[in-house]
Amino acid sequence: MKTTNINQWFLLMKKLPSLFFGLLLYSFGVLLMRDAGLGMNPWGVFHMGVTNHTPLTLGQVTQITGLVILTVSTLLKIVPGLGSICNMLFIGFFVDSIDRLNILATPTSLAGKLLMLVMGVLITGWATYFYLRVRLGAGPRDGLMEGLVKATGKPVWLIRGIIEFVILIVGFFLGGPVGIGTLITATTIGFSVAIAFKIGKYDTKGGVHTNCLQLYKQLKATPSMKEQIQ
Repeated sequence: MKTTNINQWFLLMKKLPSLFFGLLLYSFGVLLMRDAGLGMNPWGVFHMGVTNHTPLTLGQVTQITGLVILTVSTLLKIVPGLGSICNMLFIGFFVDSIDRLNILATPTSLAGKLLMLVMGVLITGWATYFYLRVRLGAGPRDGLMEGLVKATGKPVWLIRGIIEFVILIVGFFLGGPVGIGTLITATTIGFSVAIAFKIGKYDTKGGVHTNCLQLYKQLKATPSMKEQIQ
């Protein structure tokens, strides 16, 4: 007879609040950067560009893009984690949910716009910390980058740079919001994440992320105490 691995289920339940809080924060950061009206980061430019030519909302475009990227990453033999799947589903859901509340508006002054943009960058840094610290998988876009690095043998900085450059160009031609904010976010979000990691004492090298297959093995039924003794 087998029994459920209670300890692993309990550990997973303890991680979920941090995961979902991070995804909610991330969604809020996306909207702050959008509504600052100074331009968005490359992926934001692409997502907004797609909304210009489809009936889809920003959240829906984010979800569909994430699904496509997860599929490609899986074909590149990168198994997604539960966090990766939740990232794909819930950031888009939270973005649209917050958007419907109409609680954000573009400031009229340049100083106000810059402040809103900086708030979005800072919140994005902390959001990344909260959803990554549970080590249930990175976002779909990072998974794609990892898959391409392994497939091509090229360095991370080159692959990431090519991906974001291509996405930015496509988003620009689709009419996405490119501006000084695009440059600011592209050069500061990394620092924002690094600061959050340092304050939160998140060690990027001190542990590995658990993918869905590994998580399944951890959660599935294990031999009962009686069987182990026998």
